[in-house]
Amino acid sequence: MTRLRYLKNVVTLALDEEKCIGCGLCLTVCPHAVFSTNGDKRVRIADRDACMECGACALNCPTEALTVNAGVGCAAAVINSMLGGGSPTGCSCSIDPDDASSVKKRPTCC
Repeated sequence: MTRLRYLKNVVTLALDEEKCIGCGLCLTVCPHAVFSTNGDKRVRIADRDACMECGACALNCPTEALTVNAGVGCAAAVINSMLGGGSPTGCSCSIDPDDASSVKKRPTCC
């Protein structure tokens, strides 16, 4: 699986595990597989730095267990560069060099 990175440890994504009911909607809508499930079927943040802060998880969470300041990270940079006519690689995302499969799969945000 491709591991995208924007900037390490700056993502605004937060999960309130007490509110999570394990519906899995965030697993379905997240384009970068940021989430995984725990043994009790609740969700956990598995790859925080892969979050592009698009906000799909928070918008689809029925219990508001997820929060994110959508539009401040990679997603905003991609949109802004596209609106300005530039290359969508302006988001500064990179592929984790430790992930050999990343050569075959290009990231969706970049």
